[in-house]
Amino acid sequence: MNNQNSKSNLWKVAIIALVSAFIGAGLGFWAFNHFSTNNSNVDQSLVGGSGKAGTTKISNVTVKSNNQMTSAFKKVKGSVVSVINYQREQQDDGDLSSLFGGITGGNNDQSDQNKKNSDLQESSEGSGVIYSKQGDTAYIVTNNHVVSGSQKLEIILSDGQKITAKKVGTDEVTDLAVLSVPANKISSTATFGNSDAVTPGESVIAIGSPLGSQYATSVTEGIISAKNRTIDTTDEKTGQTTGQATVMQTDAAINPGNSGGPLVNVAGQVIGINSMKLAASVDGTSVEGMGFAIPSNEVVKIINQLVQNGKIERPTLGVKVFDLDQVQEGQQKSVLKLPDDVTSGVVVAEVTNDSVAKSAGMKKYDVIVGLDNKKIKSVADLHTQLYNHSAGDTVKIQYYRDGKQQSVDMKLTKTN
Repeated sequence: MNNQNSKSNLWKVAIIALVSAFIGAGLGFWAFNHFSTNNSNVDQSLVGGSGKAGTTKISNVTVKSNNQMTSAFKKVKGSVVSVINYQREQQDDGDLSSLFGGITGGNNDQSDQNKKNSDLQESSEGSGVIYSKQGDTAYIVTNNHVVSGSQKLEIILSDGQKITAKKVGTDEVTDLAVLSVPANKISSTATFGNSDAVTPGESVIAIGSPLGSQYATSVTEGIISAKNRTIDTTDEKTGQTTGQATVMQTDAAINPGNSGGPLVNVAGQVIGINSMKLAASVDGTSVEGMGFAIPSNEVVKIINQLVQNGKIERPTLGVKVFDLDQVQEGQQKSVLKLPDDVTSGVVVAEVTNDSVAKSAGMKKYDVIVGLDNKKIKSVADLHTQLYNHSAGDTVKIQYYRDGKQQSVDMKLTKTN
């Protein structure tokens, strides 16, 4: 009896195992077919390379990306403009008057009139950003070097519409300028963010018209490479270093034509105005990804003054100066009579009449070496220290005359 029961149990186990095996095989076959078919469909939709030659199709899978930077770009792009600088072309009249002092039969008046009425030519292009609408006027900030020397200015809106712009005010020291256009033409304005709050490594985009308006509203992405960089500023006519500016460094691509356009953070706020880039170092080494923008906090301070006054009022001494290192070493001894240990400073080339420097007794060939006991090694140093003060402040100037160091107090006045 026990033997029969054991055999019966063994048969039950065998039957259960056999049924389980069939079920498992069936599920496995179904799963293989199901997932193989689905994977095949996905692959075909993405690749689209199966089938006969010459039957490739566009994928039906659509990718929609809406990250922070695309949102930031959408907020600002409508307020970014191209700025066109028109100037009259210098041309001869073909009558050789320029070679012979204008003695060509009394035609000088007509010649001058022809030059005056000559057609304006497009001199250069840059970028700008519309930042405010006040009453009937909309205001645009750009770089001073974008509008310098213009006889006419024109902006191109993001929709391609061209509008004549007026120059409200410019500032060569900070390389900023404000233009105005009728407000009824403007539908979008940008907002400024706090440039003091940016951090190195923060993502940014630069928007503008690199190489001209045919590439208007181009956008490049990068990061803030450094928050505070001190760079020299130069006089456009003489090339002499005239001061120093504190700017933000970015590796977002900035090219000719981007000047005056905005540097934008992830919130779509303007945190800087793109101004310049380094293309090569002093020794000629190729450089990539070194662009600079004027911080928005500085921009707002300057453009508000330009709108209110048309210019920036800064303190002045009333002297024209140049760097000591432009004077030959022999003349530093024979003319300026400087001691051997004085190797840097600022030479006074001219003292303006009725200036505080004139009243204080300063003379041509005085060599300024200090302001309020801070060393002055160059014109850039002098301007930097001077612009830390306001008109009405009294400063102490240290200088050399005929080999002897002297000092004098001066009460600063405003620039005219």
